[in-house]
Amino acid sequence: MRGYIHVYTGNGKGKTTAALGLTVRALGNDLKVYIGQFMKGQRYGELNTLERLGVPVERFGTESCIIGPGDVREIDRIKAREGYERVKEILLGEEFDLVILDEICVSTYFNLITQEEILHLMDIKPEGTELVLTGRYAPKEVIEAADLVTEMREVKHYYNSGVMARDGIER
Repeated sequence: MRGYIHVYTGNGKGKTTAALGLTVRALGNDLKVYIGQFMKGQRYGELNTLERLGVPVERFGTESCIIGPGDVREIDRIKAREGYERVKEILLGEEFDLVILDEICVSTYFNLITQEEILHLMDIKPEGTELVLTGRYAPKEVIEAADLVTEMREVKHYYNSGVMARDGIER
């Protein structure tokens, strides 16, 4: 089976959620799934379920949240670099049917991963591997090289009314 490249981007909610939905579908069809999360070091609720399902999830971020490009620290760069090298190993190892690189697109906005590095990962993807890239601000060249692109567009969000992220819904 040929694997395709998906990009889930945009300012709306649901990019990681869509990738996790695809994870559930893949597992239901006995596919092997790997998830690498860039810029995430916090503990999110989905990790509990993924661990129970035996899905390897590696996080290439710190506990503290990066608010803006000016808030990037050296440890953030190191974690992203480690993640990029690890994901290359994962793809070249050809062990997984579905590889999800969560928040890798927004990593370019923060100058943690370059557009050229993402394109390289797309190039080395094995023929039979489905590759999913998520995150805001997907570079134009990444969008053009992908097979499927979905843009999540915010129409209305309760966050703008002061509702903070809730366990089980946003995290």
